[in-house]
Amino acid sequence: MNKEVGVTFNAGSSNLKIGLFDVGSGAAKRFGRAIVSLGEHPRLKYGSDDDIQEIDLPAASDGLGIQVISSVLDRLLHGDCHIGFVGHRVVHGGLIFKGPTLITGGVMSQIGSLTPMAPLHQPQALNVIDAVFALYPSVIQTASFDTAFHTSQCSLATRLAIPGAMHDAGIRRYGFHGLSYKYIATYLQRFAPYIGGARVVCAHLGNGASLCGMVGGVSIDTSMGFSALDGIPMATRPGAIDPGVLIHLLRSEFTDADKLEDFLYHRCGLLGVSGISGDTQALLEDFRPAAKEALDLFCFRIAGEVGRLAVSTGGVDALVFTGGIGEHQPEIRKGIERHLSWMGLSLNEAANKTNATVLNAKDSAIEAFVIPTDEEQVIADEALAVISQHGLHRGER
Repeated sequence: MNKEVGVTFNAGSSNLKIGLFDVGSGAAKRFGRAIVSLGEHPRLKYGSDDDIQEIDLPAASDGLGIQVISSVLDRLLHGDCHIGFVGHRVVHGGLIFKGPTLITGGVMSQIGSLTPMAPLHQPQALNVIDAVFALYPSVIQTASFDTAFHTSQCSLATRLAIPGAMHDAGIRRYGFHGLSYKYIATYLQRFAPYIGGARVVCAHLGNGASLCGMVGGVSIDTSMGFSALDGIPMATRPGAIDPGVLIHLLRSEFTDADKLEDFLYHRCGLLGVSGISGDTQALLEDFRPAAKEALDLFCFRIAGEVGRLAVSTGGVDALVFTGGIGEHQPEIRKGIERHLSWMGLSLNEAANKTNATVLNAKDSAIEAFVIPTDEEQVIADEALAVISQHGLHRGER
């Protein structure tokens, strides 16, 4: 009997995460995962924890196009698998998409129109969607948007201090990493209901990084704004920066906006400060002063953002760390704690060193957790919801 499979694609700026879900029962139960490292020589890593396999993928001029996606699915899906749907993470939904949606030609055009607001991520997602339609023309495809989780925010949180006509045209704060925050909010409601309904600041710390303040599992405010450049410093992105600096750079260093954009996305952040690397693990292993300065700035700005979000949420009952850095790097969490002791945050040293789920010391005024995020699970669950809403049979459009 064929296994009905849901496939999710989570296209980031530097990799493509893939989730495989058994959906035969009508619920999405993960049975596999994989990741494609992007670059000149793409590479696929897949398998279980005790049996990881890596293979080279064919280099393709179209990036995440038909060649790469075909090679990936041929490797991951066996003859007894039938694709019920393919769900995608799309970073920017703008003012158009406030929840998951069925992908049609018109929807793809609308997603494409938002590319200027997410130039690193939006084209990657569209390439994967195009490739899947080329390979499986009749398969159902859905889109889940990172910005959708933050549509609950009030106008004070989304407003920039610019003329109203510009705000109405879409120049405003959106927020990102929404699929991750939605997963954490849902998980907390099950794992610790008394916290899931309280005031929580979640720090999604990875190559891209942001924080979100939630009350009762609802997004109240977040660090990223109009674009994924805003907020705290990231691996190669600067985070919040004085607009006057951008004007100065356009007049003195860069001849056009494209070159400035490339600089802001690829040459700033931890890489720019250290001159060594944007990888926090590499910086933790490097004892030069510039590496320490970059990490100190990273922790300082994260702690400062927790304080700002506390204003929006009316206080902080719990702090959640997620994402690759948040889940696996005790030194970063300890660095953040040093700046938040005034709020009453105290981590248990042994728990922090072992990346335990519950991090806080008994006398801490703020509870602290490490919760691994699962954006692909959210994508799969939302895809099933869209299919049900439209009364579709899985596998068909």
